[in-house]
Order: sequence, then structure tokens, then C-alpha cells
Amino acid sequence: MSDYSEVDKKQDLHILHSMGYAQELERRMSQFSNFAVSFSIICILSGGINSLAQATAGAGGAAIGIGWPLGCFISLVFAVAMAQISSAYPTAGGLYHWGSILGNRFTGWLTAWFNLLGLVTVLGAINVGTYYFFMGSFGTPYFGLEDTTATRIIFLAIITGAQALVNHMGIGLTAKLTDFSGYLIFVTAILLAVVCLAAADSYEIGRLFTFSNYSGEAGGNVWPETSGTWVFLLGLLLPIYTITGYDASAHTSEETVKAAESVPRGMVSSVLWSALFGYIMLCAFVLMIPNMDEAAKQGWNVFFWAMDAQVNPVIKDVLYLAIFVSQWLCGLATVTSVSRMIFAFSRDGGLPASKALSKVSPTHRSPVAAIWTGSVLSVLFVWGSSLVSIGETPVYTIVVSCTVIFLFFSFAIPITLGLFAWGTSKWDKMGPWNLGEGVFKLFAILSIIAMVLIFVLGIQPPNDWALYITVGFLVVTGIIWFGFESRRFRGPPIGDEVARRQAEIAAAEKAVGEV
Repeated sequence: MSDYSEVDKKQDLHILHSMGYAQELERRMSQFSNFAVSFSIICILSGGINSLAQATAGAGGAAIGIGWPLGCFISLVFAVAMAQISSAYPTAGGLYHWGSILGNRFTGWLTAWFNLLGLVTVLGAINVGTYYFFMGSFGTPYFGLEDTTATRIIFLAIITGAQALVNHMGIGLTAKLTDFSGYLIFVTAILLAVVCLAAADSYEIGRLFTFSNYSGEAGGNVWPETSGTWVFLLGLLLPIYTITGYDASAHTSEETVKAAESVPRGMVSSVLWSALFGYIMLCAFVLMIPNMDEAAKQGWNVFFWAMDAQVNPVIKDVLYLAIFVSQWLCGLATVTSVSRMIFAFSRDGGLPASKALSKVSPTHRSPVAAIWTGSVLSVLFVWGSSLVSIGETPVYTIVVSCTVIFLFFSFAIPITLGLFAWGTSKWDKMGPWNLGEGVFKLFAILSIIAMVLIFVLGIQPPNDWALYITVGFLVVTGIIWFGFESRRFRGPPIGDEVARRQAEIAAAEKAVGEV
């Protein structure tokens, strides 16, 4: 990166050292790479396709034409507020540090656990989505595979292991692949839109703004029978669930050049571009659908049903291959994000076996133990939760419905703290990406309102068990904190502790060969 001067490097080091941390990870990510890692996790070709039935089997065309931009705006308000904080505190595991610095040890610890639980489970959910896409596109039609628990777990172990191995090899290789992923998602989304428009029988633009109510049997029981208003609101979960994961830009701060400027830009731009290209792609798909009533009846199979009915088989398979690769790269970027969160929390003693989990490989400059731990946990989560059911609902389905609630809670905590910390001794210096007090506080308040909406929507049937899981998790975390962690966990270095760690910082940088 020819534009990364010695002055820039010293500035990045100075910011990191001022927060009490060594430059153990390697700064190899450009501003585009930082954008690409978040854009890859958002991956409109993953959530936008695998969760499409939440819209088509809900409020129909209006769930895309009107609901998609509305839901994307809800995600954007979090990204904008987080971007302001990330510019001031660009560290790996960003949200955990923001929660600690703007609040206290407890709020930082709580933020970390919500974010970590959300990231591990969302990694599992992303790769399960990739599995079902593979089964629908190639596995069953071409290889005759049947969907069994054993098939699913073996598939997950293989693709997650490959994702972990790439991350193990260092951020240089990972960044190259996520850069490629960024371009691949752009190109594939546009090609899919063009193919859909070319295959459409007619262009009924009005269907994008036509409200329907396909809840119950009319929509393949994707949603229980409910009112038209509720089914539209529930359809907002499609863009909200898809447009998440942009905290990856913050988690890779210590590997990004000019992090105080690149991270907030990467975070916000990943949401904006995903929203735009996702809208183009999904609107084109809705226009291609031969009959909305028939599409709704397909439930979760709507994407494959419409593609089989309208698109040339060869073109369809080429698109499927590009989508499958994009979904695998989405999981790859998620491994990067979850491992940096584990690494950052562990170097402050926040997890069991923290000493091992916070180690960085001198050869690859990557947190190897954190990478493999996060990856193994995600597979074990899917395996274990798939074997247990509550009533007729697998525990996996129940927990995944909580995943986005956990993630957005971890976003909302530091944002809310920042609302009250602005201008105080906790947050008296802003980064170079500065919205100003009025704009930040507006977006912070909007984030709190959006969090309430996401929580209310996230616990509606058929996800009503999510309420009990979330409350149960809060009770357990309270017991753990007051019973154990409040006396043990010290949190990130603040104040005089930063100065005390100067010798440790020099030793840690020397150990990995940082000059």
C-alpha cells in the first residue's frame, strides 16, 4: 500500500499504544479491505436469498419494494452511530472496548458476551444457510444427497474448517479473498438482477408496492396467521437480519491502515452499498416471479422455485456457483470477525483459557487459537442444538432467532453509553470521522428506538421462545457477573494502567517481530 506512509504507521501505533495495546496483529488491510470484510459478512447473496421467504411469504411485493429500504435504514442508524465511536477507539473487538471505556467494566463485559454469543451462533447460521443453498442448487439435484443431521454437520465441519485454515494463514490471504468477495458480490448481484429482468414475463412495477397478507397457509406457514400490518413489520426482519455483521470493520481495526478513518468509512459504506445492490437484485427477482400467490405458497423454497421456472438451466447453475462461493466467503469473513472478538476479550482476561486464546502466531501474525476455537464452537453449536427440540421446534431454530437480538444488543449498549458520555472525561476526544454532537445523538436515539423494534419483532411467533432464551441469558450473565466476574475481571487498561503496560507492549511487539 504505497499511500501508507511512516507517519500514518506511527499514528496508528500511537493510537493503539495510547489504549494500552501492542501491535501484535499485522496491518495489511486497506480501506477497501476493511469495507470488504463487512460487505462480505452482510453478503446480500446469503441472507438476502436464504431468508427471502420472510418477505415473499409475508407482505408480498411491498415487503421488498417498501420494506427492504426501511429495514436497511434501521441497520444504517446503528452503523452510523458505531462509526462515530470506532473513529475514536479503533481496536480489535471494538464494541467490547467501547462498552468498557464509555461505561464501566460490567457494561464492557456484557457487551462482549452479547457480541461473542451472537457472532459464534451467526457463523453457524451462515454456514447452515450455505449448506441448504448447496443442497437446493447442487447437492440434491446433482449428487442425490439427502438432508440428514450427519450430512449437515459433516458439510459444516468441512467448510468451516477451510474458512478457519485460510484465517490461520494470516490476514494477507484473508484480505485478498474478502477483497475478491466484495467484487464477486457486486458482479453476481447485478448479473442475477439482469437475468431476472430478462426472464420476467412482464414488468409489473406496481407489485413492488402492493401489500398482501400471505401469513398462515397462504405463505407456506413461514409466518403464523396474523394481521397485514404485523406481517409487513415481521418482513422487516429480512433486511435487518441480512444487513448486520458490519461490526467486522471495527473488529479488524488493528489490521487496517489509517484505522481511525478507514474503519468508520468501511462500516457505513458496507451498509449503504449492500442496501442499494440488494434492493436492485431483490426487486428484479420479485418482477421475475410469474405469480405472487404461487410464490408465497412455496415458503422457504421460493428462490429455487422461481429460478427453476424462469431461468435457463446453464445460466442458473453458473449463478448458483457464484452465489455458493460468495456464501462461503461470507463465512470466511465471519470467522475473521469472531476470532478477533475472542482475541481482544481474552487479552484482557475475559474468557476461560484467556492466555492461550490471546496468543498471536509469530509466523502468521494471526490469533490462531481464537480462530479455531470460534470455528469449532460454531459447529458444535449447530450439532448440539440440532439434536434437541422444545416441542416440535429444534433448539437450533430458537437460538438462531435470538442471534440478531444478541448482536444488536451488543451494538446498542456502547451507542447508548456514548449518548451520555459525549463531552465527558470518558469521551472528550473525537476521531477524524466526526458527525458532530447533534447528529451523533440523533442517530444514537434512533438506534435505541430501533433496538426496541427489533426486540419486539424478534420475539413474535414463531420465534416466541426467543423471549425466554434472551431473558434466561440475561439471568445467567447476571449470576456469573455478580458471583464471579465482578471480583476477577479487570477490563481493558484505562488511565494509569496504560502507562504501566508500556514495557509489556514493547515485549509483545518484539515477540511477533514488529519493529
